[in-house]
Amino acid sequence: MIALVVFAAINRSSTFAEAPDDRQADNRPSSRSTDARIAFLQAAVRSPREARKPYTQLGLAYLQKVRETSDPSFYSRAEDALQRAIKADDKDADAVVGLANVALARHDFRRGLRFARRARALQPTAVNAYPPLVDALVELGRYDDAGRALQQFIDRKPGLPAYARVSYFRELHGDLDGAVEAMELAISTASGVPEASASVQALLGNLQFARGRMQASRRSYRAALAAFPGHAPAEAGLARLDAADGRLDAASRRLQKLVERLPLPEYVVALGEVQLAAGQPRRAREQFELVRVQQKLVSAGGVNTDVEVALFEADHGNADRAVALARRAWRAAPSVRSADALGWALTRAGRPQAGMRFAERAIRLGWRDPHVLFHAGMAAAAAGSDMRARRLLRSSLALNPRFSPLYAPRARQALKELR
Repeated sequence: MIALVVFAAINRSSTFAEAPDDRQADNRPSSRSTDARIAFLQAAVRSPREARKPYTQLGLAYLQKVRETSDPSFYSRAEDALQRAIKADDKDADAVVGLANVALARHDFRRGLRFARRARALQPTAVNAYPPLVDALVELGRYDDAGRALQQFIDRKPGLPAYARVSYFRELHGDLDGAVEAMELAISTASGVPEASASVQALLGNLQFARGRMQASRRSYRAALAAFPGHAPAEAGLARLDAADGRLDAASRRLQKLVERLPLPEYVVALGEVQLAAGQPRRAREQFELVRVQQKLVSAGGVNTDVEVALFEADHGNADRAVALARRAWRAAPSVRSADALGWALTRAGRPQAGMRFAERAIRLGWRDPHVLFHAGMAAAAAGSDMRARRLLRSSLALNPRFSPLYAPRARQALKELR
């Protein structure tokens, strides 16, 4: 199952942001739901008696609504509210941070970096610009700068937003044990926001799954659902575990229910791949057609999906289109993530030497994700580097021999052919 992180709206670019200062807080009761909070703030900004319109808080509430619903239409509402806040006060650092998070959630990483730097210039002693600053630097492939900014962040305010980013940074550098440790610290500091608690639990479940710790992964997904019932990434994680256990019918049923409620491309692709693994190609093709429709809707919401669509096209569509999209993604943000997409797209398009070069860039930090190692191993095999291919494919399967009902068997078959 490919991971179209943007569609689930839980990537670290927008999920774990620092709260604005108390001086910017509205007067709502803290127990209000997000919908009630939005209604309260909408009424406030329309009120002629409100001297200082709380547009910043309204924009941040819309961002929280995206995280809870994965509905990208709220990005436009968030941006509109935050721009209104800045129009009223161009020194509103919290609104600028909010715009940075909107840009990052849409995968406009350069714009996100500009807003994060602007926020730091406006409020040098505050820490709430650090999350988007670190995220932007990571996604732009500027890992040394990101590491320095992350160290400053963790030194100044250790907590969920900092620990979650430490976890991801360690993960990209191949330190999965350290990534789990940092995510557990993030969980220990999560309080007050059920969605945030569920998100870190689901991310911990993903980490445990990547290293083959199935029972630990299941516990984390269940904890996420206990914190926030219906949490989509956790439901998808349990379906992934069902598929890994060979219970493809159960995985399909769980994903079908999820897709009916939330037809985001990530989950539709996962359902299609389970159906392919179960020998149901016609049903899978129907899902993949739905993916293309949903991708257009997400793109219409202003979200850049080049990396995710490139991976999808490389696996299930037009390889040449995959290459074009992945090249554009690499030019915009030369990270290990876009390198993986471009390497895989080139390999699938019959250009394995070029594919292998980018696959090696994808793992240059030490990234140990089974899917990424599978891509790199298959690229090496196609390029005739048999020894390298064997090492990478074995590493992929050693991490989690059941990482995918579709691709793990292909990795094993490739290893047999390489002997």
